[in-house]
Amino acid sequence: MSARIIDGKALATELRDAVAAETRQLVAAHGLQPGLAVVLVGDNAASKSYVASKSRALVEVGMRPFDFTLPAATSEAELLALIKKLNCDPAVNGILVQLPLPPQIDTSHILASIDPHKDVDGFHPLNAGRLMSGLPALVPCTPIACLKLIRTVHDSLAGIEALMIGRSHIVGSPLSHVLLNENATVTVAHTFTRHLPELCRRAELLCVAIGCAEFIRGDWIKPGATVIDIGIDRVTVDGKSRIVGDVKFSEAVEVAGAITPVPGGVGPMTIVCLLVNTLRAACMQAGLPPPAA
Repeated sequence: MSARIIDGKALATELRDAVAAETRQLVAAHGLQPGLAVVLVGDNAASKSYVASKSRALVEVGMRPFDFTLPAATSEAELLALIKKLNCDPAVNGILVQLPLPPQIDTSHILASIDPHKDVDGFHPLNAGRLMSGLPALVPCTPIACLKLIRTVHDSLAGIEALMIGRSHIVGSPLSHVLLNENATVTVAHTFTRHLPELCRRAELLCVAIGCAEFIRGDWIKPGATVIDIGIDRVTVDGKSRIVGDVKFSEAVEVAGAITPVPGGVGPMTIVCLLVNTLRAACMQAGLPPPAA
């Protein structure tokens, strides 16, 4: 048995095209060009590269990027002042503060200061609470990406037994609530979970986000299960560096029914889902129906 590969790159291209079409329509019909402000504090090379890729993606779909790069010594008060200014700027429909932040800045204070209607990362306590309550909300991009990938395999998640390994506020916790809102039966596993292999073997849908390279082995997976590998881990083999996921792909692909590769699975979809959230935020602020994308 060899699993179907869920091609995140191809699906991301389709979704990006749909977002671009809806953006053109929004500009033509209402003169509204969605704008996203991305704030980077410090000079972390990986963060700089990620911010640059977001800006390119925005331009490609006809949106307007607002990039702010602040020194690593920026104070919390200075960052809060910038966010206050962006909250009040009608040209800015979304605000994203690149994490992690320097140690002198309290991340929770910063995330809570963003206007919930412009919180395209979905990290504001109000959006998190609405998601937990099953109410409409701006949802973190990676969980949205995962759901869109899962829906290419499952028309309905009602009653499906799902296991979420990982409970971070960025991925694991919100994704578990996304799946619950789709009527899946969800178990959340974490560092202190006992008998993890046995739990995995029960799951029809297995989502993994623990940041531990190739931790989940093929014989842990239920035959025919859908596996969503959210991990991005760098390993060195024979002196060569490569990117792998949290699932041992070469083993899992022989057991699962469908699986996301790493790279090329969840990652490409996550950036496009940021565009979806920016479009959604722009429509919401203008009192327009949500986008179809």
